[in-house]
Amino acid sequence: MPTALIADDEPHLAAHLRSQLGLLWPELQVLAVARNGVEAAQAIAAQAPDIAFLDIRMPGLTGLEVAQGIEGATHVVFVTAFDEFAVQAFEQAALDYVLKPVTAERLARTVARLRKVLSPVLGGSEPAADDARLAQALQRLLGPGGAVTAASARLRHVRASQGDLTHQIDVADVLFFRADDKYTSVQTAAGEYLIRTPIAELVPQLDPDVFWQVHRATLVNLKHVAGTRRDELSRLFVRLRGHAVELPVSRAYVHLFKAM
Repeated sequence: MPTALIADDEPHLAAHLRSQLGLLWPELQVLAVARNGVEAAQAIAAQAPDIAFLDIRMPGLTGLEVAQGIEGATHVVFVTAFDEFAVQAFEQAALDYVLKPVTAERLARTVARLRKVLSPVLGGSEPAADDARLAQALQRLLGPGGAVTAASARLRHVRASQGDLTHQIDVADVLFFRADDKYTSVQTAAGEYLIRTPIAELVPQLDPDVFWQVHRATLVNLKHVAGTRRDELSRLFVRLRGHAVELPVSRAYVHLFKAM
């Protein structure tokens, strides 16, 4: 059986990738899920998986540093939200470079590529049979209209830090997400927390009927919106229940509030 390791410091993203791989490649055995680069490097050295799915920006060691330190025959696939590391990734002989959010169709292409590379080593079945099984698995992942079902990618909780503590936060309690330098601020009525997931990566994981993007750096939970206000320059601001600060709405998103 082919074996793999997944390394991502965002547990829900690691779990989502593992779930999709389980459907697309049932024979693949995930030996470990590492939460940082150090754990990933140690697990690869100890268990020598056939494949390592590595995030790039992780605590301890980056995915690129982990890949550079691999001494065995482990093949590397980078799964990241950042496209600027592609050249460095392929310098580390990566088999693939997959951008988040990972779609079923894109991951299916990665799985097909990995099957062909590993087939001589593992003594796999005929390529035609593999392709047929992969097509069936992809159809299970896709809805009737050919899109990934919302339930398969919907984010329900986030693990966010506040000082030295890490909290499990129900997404329904989040007033808004706002990009803040290297982190994303998670604001609830109880306080502010931080995560490392970029806004662009959060958007496809959240319910679009509940969370609206009102600015390049801001996602608002409509269930907590108290109203809107325009200032003397006709700029629009959103007011939220349980939070004193108003959030500016950029011109690109003003039309969303015309019916409110």
